[in-house]
Amino acid sequence: MTSTVTPRGPGVPAVPGSEPPDEPRGPRSGIAWLLELPANAVRSITRSAATTPGRFSLIAAGLIVLSLLTGVIGTVAVQDRANTIEGLIDHREPMTAAAQEVYRSLSDADATAASAFLATGAEPPELRERYEFDIAKAGAALAKAAADSGSVAEAAEQVNIINQQLPVYTGLVETARANNRQGFPAGAAYLREASALMRAKILPAAQELYEIDTERLVAEQDDATGVPWVTALLTLGLLAALIATQIYLKRKTNRVFNVGLVVATIAVAVAVLWSATALTVQSVLVSGGRGDGTEQADLLVRARIAALQARADETLTLVARGGGESYEEQFGELTGQLAGADGQGGLLAVAADRAQGHPSAAHIDSAVRNAAAWREAHAQLRELDGSGNYQDAVRLAIDESTEDTAAAAFSRLDRDLAAAIGAGRQIFVDDTTNASRAMTLLAPGFAVLAVIAALGTTLGIRERLREYR
Repeated sequence: MTSTVTPRGPGVPAVPGSEPPDEPRGPRSGIAWLLELPANAVRSITRSAATTPGRFSLIAAGLIVLSLLTGVIGTVAVQDRANTIEGLIDHREPMTAAAQEVYRSLSDADATAASAFLATGAEPPELRERYEFDIAKAGAALAKAAADSGSVAEAAEQVNIINQQLPVYTGLVETARANNRQGFPAGAAYLREASALMRAKILPAAQELYEIDTERLVAEQDDATGVPWVTALLTLGLLAALIATQIYLKRKTNRVFNVGLVVATIAVAVAVLWSATALTVQSVLVSGGRGDGTEQADLLVRARIAALQARADETLTLVARGGGESYEEQFGELTGQLAGADGQGGLLAVAADRAQGHPSAAHIDSAVRNAAAWREAHAQLRELDGSGNYQDAVRLAIDESTEDTAAAAFSRLDRDLAAAIGAGRQIFVDDTTNASRAMTLLAPGFAVLAVIAALGTTLGIRERLREYR
């Protein structure tokens, strides 16, 4: 018998098992699998969130991650703040003081060189020693300041200017001394040229270097008093999340307290109170060290520099022998900056007002009196010089053996300002050191409290999850 197969046409149902097998699927691409991961994760989280245990697990995971993240960021921020404060004491303020010493020593060297030049006969050894000590001290302070100027191009430029021009200045002074010993009038010209170089190039560079270091000091003080907003927001956010979680669990389980979450909340609350108190005290102390210490010392440094430059003008007026009108004019401008036109204003008046109740107040009051005495002695000096009594005028300018001379009054003024500057620096050191102490153990303490919060969250929510098993 012959069998026939009827072909299947349209509309005819297929016979089971008569279809060809599907093409085998190859392995899925690794890239495709990675691209599907986010969607799969979202679907998994969504399925978990549909059940109460799943929601508890998600809440626990979120709180643990937030606790650890807050701990890491907070600990780093607190430690960075502590390092900044220690850097202020150990590095930044000493560097600023070194730059100030360069400025002061060079100014004093210029004034001392002019005073020594006026002496008749042999040069006074004490003035020579003071000049050489000033140059050596300026060199040592400049080396210290230069070690910190590499990262600031503008500061490095000022250091280079001083390094290049200071040997030229000292060479001109030595030439002036050599000519003066031999009685050659060219000595005065060399001294004026040396002083002009000091004022035109060296002192402006020293002043710029000092101002750059002062700005860096102020910037670091600003960093030490700023609010750590990221840490504050994370910590407060964690505290709010813990409280909200306990409220949610109470509604779901009708249990008032969850021991683990309560412990976590207490740990975070302690971290908030501890860090807020420590950072507030630290900020107040750093601000006090800045206002009563750094800013006051800076004001007094500027007053002392003005006095030293005025002193150089006073002696150079006599060196010029009748041609020192420009020096006398500069003397009037500088003493006006120092103590005002009437002796009751200027930088000293501002410093005296700010120093009320501080150890530097007595030194500044004495400086005000000695500045007035110096002005009176200077007026007498100019009167003697104008009337032809040159030697008597020179005696008033350089003789410190009696109290009524310009030299003696200036020396007392300089000592008062130096003591006041030292008192201001000590206030800075004391306040900033106390600020550092206020943060003792805060960084490790913050980290430990964050870990306690994470463990408390884990144990607290695990107890609730056990009830669903």
